[in-house]
Amino acid sequence: MQGDVLTAAPILSERHEWTVDDLGDLPKGLPYELINGMLIVPSPTAVHQELCVELLLVLRVNCPPEHLVSIDLSMRVDRRNEPRPDVVVVRRQHAGRSPVPVEDALLAVEVVSPTSTFRDLHDKAKVYAHAGIRSYWVVDPVQERATLTEYALGVNREYEQVAHTEDLFVTEQPWKVSMDLPALTTRKNHLLAPDGE
Repeated sequence: MQGDVLTAAPILSERHEWTVDDLGDLPKGLPYELINGMLIVPSPTAVHQELCVELLLVLRVNCPPEHLVSIDLSMRVDRRNEPRPDVVVVRRQHAGRSPVPVEDALLAVEVVSPTSTFRDLHDKAKVYAHAGIRSYWVVDPVQERATLTEYALGVNREYEQVAHTEDLFVTEQPWKVSMDLPALTTRKNHLLAPDGE
């Protein structure tokens, strides 16, 4: 089989605790998140990524020119945390930079997958709140009907639930946004239907 090239999956060193200083040892191009010193190498489904794009498009409608909406962007928080929100709103001045400083994020959004529920609802929420991100949304398409829960940063840097719905979601934070969750559910169901029904 001369001429064939075999590629091997990267072998990550065994570490009990990772820091941002260790991330330079990772293979280039490897997607990762660092949450509380734990290295996570996500492998999202096409449906998950499609829903992230839908959220990006909804957020971009009224996005002011000094901000931008991005998908899967690394955010430097501290030595033990460099998360990658599924969707994030940051200042446009960081358009060519990664990781982005977390203090310039207005909104972080996570789309729950069956393996990320606890991490999205607890671990990442605490990291984002401690870092001072004013708004945090959790979109859960795993249930029969997609839901969106909106959190706002309150006293003591903890999130307080502002809204939870499976219908039309409307907010003024970070600007006027309207999200049709039944349409998101329909899109998810269509993508997962056998033979594209």
